[in-house]
Amino acid sequence: MTSLLITLAADAEQKSAEVTNWAGRIGWVVGLALFVALVYWLMRQGWKWRGTLQSDLPELPESPSEPGEAKLRMSGRYHGSTTAGQWLDRIVAHGLGTRSRAELTLTDQGLDVVRPGADDFFIPRAQLVEARLDKGIAGKVLAEGGLLVVTWEHGEKQLDSGFRSDKAAEHAAWVEAINTMNNAVTTEGTAR
Repeated sequence: MTSLLITLAADAEQKSAEVTNWAGRIGWVVGLALFVALVYWLMRQGWKWRGTLQSDLPELPESPSEPGEAKLRMSGRYHGSTTAGQWLDRIVAHGLGTRSRAELTLTDQGLDVVRPGADDFFIPRAQLVEARLDKGIAGKVLAEGGLLVVTWEHGEKQLDSGFRSDKAAEHAAWVEAINTMNNAVTTEGTAR
């Protein structure tokens, strides 16, 4: 029995010897870091390329100096803009792809979107097409009706912009107010 214990102890000492191949480990870490950097660079290039393809969009309208009295105000998040009807075709030109906090103000002249840390923009009343409740837009999916989507014309394109209020119960009032502004409400949906 003693010889068996001595043999097991000798085997344990041989198996527990530290084997470290530092060159191999450093090589793997450097290789992984280069791979991650390459993937990040390719994603960045894709984002820039998308912006180049969308360069035909005109500059975003600025808020008028006298916007008028506010009908509705909302504080929440801006989740991005897409081509109308194509909820995964994100628009990145002119900063429209940048998610941010947002302060929305609806006046008789249109919808003012103030985004701290990103470009503000204004949607004139004549360019507002409709508003609806939806469940998602590129990069954000919520419960049914959890997202306020405003469809508007910019240049020759129609865009959908997604907003989420800090108080989701406000969304229905916004849909009604925007659709009423342009007389776009029917029992079957929207009509122009």
